[in-house]
Amino acid sequence: MQRRFGDQEVDICIVGAGAAGGVLARDLARAGLKVVVLEAGPFWDPQQDFASDELSMQKLGWQETVLVAGNNPLKMGHNNTGRGVGGGTVHFTGVFLRFHESDFRVYSQDGVADDWPISYADLAPYYDRIEREIAVSGPKHFPWGPFAGPYPYPEREPLSANAVVFRQGCEKLGIKSAVTPLAILSAPFDGRPPCINRGFCNQGCLPNAKFSTLIQHIPQAIAAGAEVLPDCTVTQVEVDEKSRRVTGVIFVHDGTEYRQPAKIVILANFVVQMPRLLLNSATPAFPDGLANSSGMVGKGIMPHSSYDVYAKFPEEIRLYKGTPVLATTQDFYETDHTRGFVRGYTLHAHGARPVAMATGISVGAGTWGPQLRRAMLDFNFYARITQVGEVLPSEKNTVTLADEKDDNGLPLPLVTFGYGDNDLKLIDHAVAKMKEILTAAGGKPEFVIPDTAHLMGGCRMGADPRTSVVDQWGRTHDHPNLYLAGAPIFVTGGGVNPTETVMALAARTADHLIQQARRGL
Repeated sequence: MQRRFGDQEVDICIVGAGAAGGVLARDLARAGLKVVVLEAGPFWDPQQDFASDELSMQKLGWQETVLVAGNNPLKMGHNNTGRGVGGGTVHFTGVFLRFHESDFRVYSQDGVADDWPISYADLAPYYDRIEREIAVSGPKHFPWGPFAGPYPYPEREPLSANAVVFRQGCEKLGIKSAVTPLAILSAPFDGRPPCINRGFCNQGCLPNAKFSTLIQHIPQAIAAGAEVLPDCTVTQVEVDEKSRRVTGVIFVHDGTEYRQPAKIVILANFVVQMPRLLLNSATPAFPDGLANSSGMVGKGIMPHSSYDVYAKFPEEIRLYKGTPVLATTQDFYETDHTRGFVRGYTLHAHGARPVAMATGISVGAGTWGPQLRRAMLDFNFYARITQVGEVLPSEKNTVTLADEKDDNGLPLPLVTFGYGDNDLKLIDHAVAKMKEILTAAGGKPEFVIPDTAHLMGGCRMGADPRTSVVDQWGRTHDHPNLYLAGAPIFVTGGGVNPTETVMALAARTADHLIQQARRGL
């Protein structure tokens, strides 16, 4: 494997080239730091590797074995993680929404979970910057949360029929709705074309109208001098036991083991893989794994509850047409104690391809045989709404190491998850609202599909080293030059897609590191 830097020490080694890793690599390389990015998956070429094909594009999700357990075992793979340069941004729907102010002070406001050590105001300038940099398309006025708009680019149009019936149902019930802010172009930008409503956002965007780290931040990082190494699986973070400082990482490429020394290591990999790597890097001085003096590594993981409701309409909807998510409501986002639970959720009008619907109503809803065949023959007459519901963190929901090992000799991760009482009440409320909206629009709800998405937590941020893994900048409490980035450091999950917050946090960490470098620290 040809290496520009060989085995020489670099300033920054980043593990993972997804939403967080791309922002960090670009910003740090532009600041003149010597950066290497190690990515376990391939370096995709959209024009060669992507296709309008649901089955073949499942390869964009994590392919390695993940063991699951608990009262509500999670479905792992394409719905919550990515594989390859770009990570999950390669196959996400492009929904680009900010957290609300309340998301950062859940304990203070609702007496559950914990407060973040930062506030919305700390991230606001980074939300602004990221939205401008990738030309987010959205409405002139967004009616929920602290940011009311306008977005840098106009909202996407025309709306799909699925979005239209969703908004009609909301209007009849007095529920506010809006065109969804998307990291998908409504006009040309940076040499990329506007969206043509091809509709295969979850299978990779061939025209590059949808933002991904693969097509924006990683090329910018490389242009600034960063080295990006695909197909390189990091197996261990090395540490000097006396100084407690990490010294680099060990990784495997094509069956050969390499070492990458670095002054600073940033783990920006997935919620499952980050705790797995930290736990597997245990030494005699750190027998419970790196960054784990609190015992919190791998604890408190949080998916979003992501139930779907399908309803059949008398007229054709054609769920496959257009960008999947084009309409949204956050009317049920904030806590309303009259509902009997705290926190809330976002609802999206969410299109679907045939394989996704067939899999959902069969595996998810237990619909088989003649009933499944009849439903799929009427595929064009169905509409769908998806919930993005907040799940409260619990130390019972964990990523741990199993006894079984993978081909590289690493223990497989075991993901244990179960909903709490508040989570279940929230889900029931959301399902009822989705049914009401679809019924008000003229549809007949037929299928409710249990699902989850957007895994977060497991290496939470906090001011107290006894109860958290990293500080407000993502620096681990135990190791002064080991940083963590991305969804694993979330304290709470909010009720909205996390990608924009992942990127804003990464940009904030990059600024901190750049300032530290300029001070010679």
